[in-house]
Amino acid sequence: MKSYDFGGQTAVVSGGTGVLGGAIAIALAEAGANVAILGRTREAAAKVLERMPAELAHAEFFPCDVLDPATLLAAAENVHKRFGVPDLLVNAAGGNNLKATTGTHVEFFDLPSPVVRWVFELNCMGTIFPCQVFGKGMAREGRGSILNVVSMAALRPLTRVVAYSAAKAAVSNFTQWLAVHFAQEYSPNIRVNAIAPGFFLTSQNHFLLKDPETGELTPRGKSIIAHTPMARFGVPDDLLGGALWLLSSSAAFVTGVVVPIDGGFSAFSGV
Repeated sequence: MKSYDFGGQTAVVSGGTGVLGGAIAIALAEAGANVAILGRTREAAAKVLERMPAELAHAEFFPCDVLDPATLLAAAENVHKRFGVPDLLVNAAGGNNLKATTGTHVEFFDLPSPVVRWVFELNCMGTIFPCQVFGKGMAREGRGSILNVVSMAALRPLTRVVAYSAAKAAVSNFTQWLAVHFAQEYSPNIRVNAIAPGFFLTSQNHFLLKDPETGELTPRGKSIIAHTPMARFGVPDDLLGGALWLLSSSAAFVTGVVVPIDGGFSAFSGV
C-alpha cells in the first residue's frame, strides 16, 4: 500500500502467521514498518516471511502464545531489544472450533465447556493480553495505535458460532473501552480501533462455507453471498486499506470505532 508510509515505526502483529494477520503484516512491512510477527509456529511464520520482498529484512518472527502472558512478556522484551518500543499493535490472533459450533454435530446444550472456553479466551483474552503487554510501552511513551480484528459476528450475532460471536462482541466493546481509557488516563495520542471483516474463506470457517467433498458452497455459504450486496467473499487484500488507514496518522482523530469491511453485509436488510 504505497499511499502509507510507516518508515521508522515498529508494528507488532499477533496472529501474523494467519491468512488475514499475515496480509496485514506484509502490507505494513511494504509500507516501511519494522514488523514483529507473533505466532506459535516458526513454519507458519516462514510462509509469511517468504512472501515479503527480499529487501525487507526488518520483519522477524517472535514465538509466543497470546493466551500465555509469560511468553508475551518474553516476546515483548525481544521485540524491544530488536526494534524498540512498538508504535503499532495489530491483534489478529483468533479463530473458531467445529466442536464449539452448533448444528448437525452437537446441540447448544451439549457444547463441551473446555472447547467453548478455549474459543472465547483465544478471541477475547487473546486480544486483551497483548494490549496489556504491548500497550504498557505505548502508555509510557504517550503514543501508539492499536488495531483489533473483530468480525461481523461482533455486530450481528451469527447462527451456530456461539462462542466465537460472544467473544468478538466482547472485543468490540473492549476496543471502545480501551480507546477511552488510553485517551483519558495516558494520552490522546494513543488510539484504539477495530476492523470487522465480513466473510473471508479461512481455515477457521471453511468447514461452514464449503462442502469438503464437492467444494460447492454450503447452504450457509449461499445465504451469506445472497446477503452480501457485492456478492462475493472477501480476500485478504480487501482489509488493507481500512487497516492501514486506522493505524496511520491519517486517522489521527479516529479512536474507538469498529469499521466493517464486509461488501455491504452489515448494511443489507435482506429485502
